[in-house]
Amino acid sequence: MRTIRIGAGAGYSGDRIEPAVELAEHGRLDYLVFECLAERTIALAQQARIRNPNSGYDPLLTARMRAVLPACRSNGVRIITNMGAANPVAAAQATTQLAQQSGLRGLKVAAVTGDDVLGDAKQVDLPLDIGGTVRDLGNRVVSANAYVGGGAIAQALADGADIVITGRAADPSLFLGPLIYEFGWALDDWPLLGKGILAGHLLECAGQITGGYFADPGFKDVAGLARLGFPIGEVREDGDLVITKVPGSGGQVTAATVKEQLLYEIHDPARYFQPDVIADFSAVKVRVIGPDRVHVSGATGSPKTGQLKVSVGYVDSYIGEGQISYAGPGAVERGRLALEIVRERLALTGVRTNELRFDLIGVDALHGEKFSQGSAPYEVRARVAGRTDSLAEAARVGEEVETLYTNGPAGGGGAWKSAREVIAVASGLIPEAAVKATVQMFEV
Repeated sequence: MRTIRIGAGAGYSGDRIEPAVELAEHGRLDYLVFECLAERTIALAQQARIRNPNSGYDPLLTARMRAVLPACRSNGVRIITNMGAANPVAAAQATTQLAQQSGLRGLKVAAVTGDDVLGDAKQVDLPLDIGGTVRDLGNRVVSANAYVGGGAIAQALADGADIVITGRAADPSLFLGPLIYEFGWALDDWPLLGKGILAGHLLECAGQITGGYFADPGFKDVAGLARLGFPIGEVREDGDLVITKVPGSGGQVTAATVKEQLLYEIHDPARYFQPDVIADFSAVKVRVIGPDRVHVSGATGSPKTGQLKVSVGYVDSYIGEGQISYAGPGAVERGRLALEIVRERLALTGVRTNELRFDLIGVDALHGEKFSQGSAPYEVRARVAGRTDSLAEAARVGEEVETLYTNGPAGGGGAWKSAREVIAVASGLIPEAAVKATVQMFEV
């Protein structure tokens, strides 16, 4: 049976670039996939596109392409990515321009569009999981993008694309698309599609499965994290899967790293809802077959729901924050006094907040005073954060922290402040039939 090798070049927008270059040069790949979209990322990209119609794609797109394109072209590696974010067409155009400047001819770049469903979401007044509907959010709505599947990616590859750039495709679908194309899997062969989703789910977070997020010194030691290698999936025509990495790269692929990634962000392992299929991981078996080689089998699938998840980005509020450090004897006591001063100042000056936090980082910032224990630390950092309805009001929170420099307590330093808009995400469901993913091709 035929086997193809798919490498994961990124697990989020700001991921390292060197491991992807290593994969392109030494991974003997057929495909290199960059998964770079989180829930809020595309809403932020839509804001950028509003400010500049030629932007709205991943800010590292050009750097990533410049780094891997030469090796990918030399080694016959095709690239698939969701770095198109809010503007796949502009991303494709930027990629073709880069290829021209690099002297790479005969390159076909496909932009997959259709995931932007803001107009439809407003028209049908999409119900949201936060309660209410899209219309209830009014002019605070920034974006609405549906999670499309692997079908359009497969079509782009069939049309001859060397690079496929999508917007909000489901993460595992980026890996499923080439499997559908290469092996001719039917779009209603649910068991095979379920196996493909398993491969995509295991690969999508890149360094997590090779020991990155897995590492915990003294409990789960991992060597070579500074030059962590990203994973490769060897996928056979029948869906059989082996996870591995480039020999000699940092990190590790073990049964434990694979199992942790298998369970990552899974609600019901027997019913993992995806645009292409409902995947079933409940009978998956993991078996080590060699150094950094793990065989994974047992996934299957059932018919998809006919509905697609929609992520709706909206302006939720504004957050003002201030921080200042205290060190030496009495650092905790001075830090707590600093927090009490700011608490009183915010009330005295009438700063209007919807929510306030007062934390001593390193003491109680994550789990609160209830879980704070042990000897007093030598140094602490006091942090105050407030949620407000305006940017101007948010700025006042950090300003009050900054005034602690000269208004007590003693020894404060390294003050920092910020005020920022908060983009939140809500979710809803839209009929799959309402979303038409299309392919637009560009050539160098």
